[in-house]
Amino acid sequence: MTQLITPQLVTLDQNLGDSPADVIRVLAGKVAASGRASEVEGLFADAFAREQKTATGVPGGIAIPHCRSAAVQEPALAMARLSHKVDFGAKDGPADLIFFIAAPDGADQEHLKLLSKLARSLIKKDFTAALRAAATEQDIVDLVDGALADKPAAAPAADTAPAAAASPATGTTTTAAPKRIVAVTACPTGIAHTYMAADSLVAAAKEMGVDLQVETQGSSGAKPLDPAVIAAADAVIFAVDVDVRGKERFAGKPVINAPVKRGIDEPTKMVEEALAAAEDPRARRVPHAGAEEQAERAEEEKGEHIGQKLKRALLTGVSYMIPFVAGGGLLIALGFLLGGYDITEVADKVVLENNFTNLPEGGLSIYLGAVAFKIGALSMGFLVPALAGYIAYAIADRPGIAPGFVAGAVASFMDAGFLGGIIGGLLAGYIAYLIGTWQVPRWLRGLMPVVIIPLLGSIFASGLMFLVLGGPIAGLTLALNNWLTGMSGASAVVLGIILGLMMCFDLGGPVNKVAYAFAVAGLTAGSADNQAPWLIMGTVMAAGMVPPLAMALATVLNKKLFTLNERENGKAAWLLGASFISEGAIPFAATDPLRVIPASMVGGALTGALCMATGVTSQAPHGGFFVFFAIGNLPMFIIAIVAGMVVSALAVIALKRFAVKKPVEAEAAPATVSV
Repeated sequence: MTQLITPQLVTLDQNLGDSPADVIRVLAGKVAASGRASEVEGLFADAFAREQKTATGVPGGIAIPHCRSAAVQEPALAMARLSHKVDFGAKDGPADLIFFIAAPDGADQEHLKLLSKLARSLIKKDFTAALRAAATEQDIVDLVDGALADKPAAAPAADTAPAAAASPATGTTTTAAPKRIVAVTACPTGIAHTYMAADSLVAAAKEMGVDLQVETQGSSGAKPLDPAVIAAADAVIFAVDVDVRGKERFAGKPVINAPVKRGIDEPTKMVEEALAAAEDPRARRVPHAGAEEQAERAEEEKGEHIGQKLKRALLTGVSYMIPFVAGGGLLIALGFLLGGYDITEVADKVVLENNFTNLPEGGLSIYLGAVAFKIGALSMGFLVPALAGYIAYAIADRPGIAPGFVAGAVASFMDAGFLGGIIGGLLAGYIAYLIGTWQVPRWLRGLMPVVIIPLLGSIFASGLMFLVLGGPIAGLTLALNNWLTGMSGASAVVLGIILGLMMCFDLGGPVNKVAYAFAVAGLTAGSADNQAPWLIMGTVMAAGMVPPLAMALATVLNKKLFTLNERENGKAAWLLGASFISEGAIPFAATDPLRVIPASMVGGALTGALCMATGVTSQAPHGGFFVFFAIGNLPMFIIAIVAGMVVSALAVIALKRFAVKKPVEAEAAPATVSV
């Protein structure tokens, strides 16, 4: 088998830069120069994307950036001992020992096992001490080869002998059975963190006298835990960044859930939490599959107040609704581009009566425009049913989907709009949930989620919409639309300010989503004679682009005010902002909300006011600068965004300079966003 590391891949006591990106780029270059990767940039991009998902720094001054990449032709291990430490996100500070693991997309199991074994060796203090003392590149290679040749430490056996203790009542010696814990570790790549977390948890448990056995669901293969071991366990630890395979095996066990990196950083604390959960009858448990899962989830959510439940349901509905409307809205805009505004009046007739051999008057452009418009309109027709259906799903799980979609369809039929969809979804969800709590004979339980709940939920929720609620909601929606359509001058500017503030208030949260859903719901009502819905959509899109673009600009204008991770996030925020993804500013708001959010709102309000005042429109519900063809008054769209971006960037810089806050260096590393 090809040697994973050679002296050519080792760098000793050099300064490779100030950021993880600098170090990873140099090490990727080493791998490419050795002939094991076809290109530097492709390998760097894959490795840095992995780094952004979860920082790879671990306790002890170590970092293990790693990835699978199509650019890698042969598995490789590049190592650097830095003269200038770099912060890779470990809790105990910057790292000086960097191991860069580069694996091909289709790496064989033997290579993956060796790479995983090396990662496990790095948590051993004697090994890392020897790496720091090594004098030459060949010494490093010999140490690594030696670690890969050794057999891995054995995990504690399932039948660990119990400790003896004296009974206070009789004075006789009794046997106190040790606590038993099972764990699953898994990370997206499945090379390093999966196995390091497993070994850290086992070592911590052994010191505490706890029998802990781990199932590593990694790239080098996974051996499932014995069902008897799981059955005997007092609690479960899931240290994972991905879904646990075979989760139903642990159903009913008290569980501690955490990212895989916490298993490396805080293994003792996680074991202590698992032991406490084993003694707590109210502790969270792994849900059962099927119908019982709903009851388990309800138990978990008992602590939520009504506002939290409504927020979660609304955000779920909107998040599932967006894919229906994003593509549909873009197709409608494309239909207008190809067929003109009049395509709305002839689209049905054209798509039914014409084809490529029988083109309508106006030719191919009209025909393709009609097809694009009709597909988009049909897709947009799912807006309210999907919103209602997935709001109900958030409340009642799968049995709520059918009643929710039906209630949403009723709301659309009655012209109750997205307000009707929200109310219909909430009704359907709670009715389906209540029906699901009925105690029924065993023979009827199998029919409940697939027949009884959808049938009765649809009857009650949609019946209420038809008989009681639909008419008043439709009237309210009509009045609201008429009011917005009639807005002009100063009142339109006020609306732009309000929408701008809402879009920047919580960056993808419920307030932002309400403003967005309001704009999208009216999009299909826009026309050459009634451009108010397009004005609202243009305002919402432009304002939502301001926060990430402003944070990106701020990190360029004054780097010293931001951490290394924030500056890296700022690079990604340019693309996120340009694409109308407001969430690109969340890493900044999460660590400094009292400065970032107000600054973003100031710029968003300015952008909203300018868009409304100058008649900026959008016929597309998403896409930012990339749907320029669907933007009306494109120059002012750009000017409004740039104005808001500059104002917000200067505002956040001013607040960071003059409002007292602990130094940046003392802050914890912020969350990262991957593109």
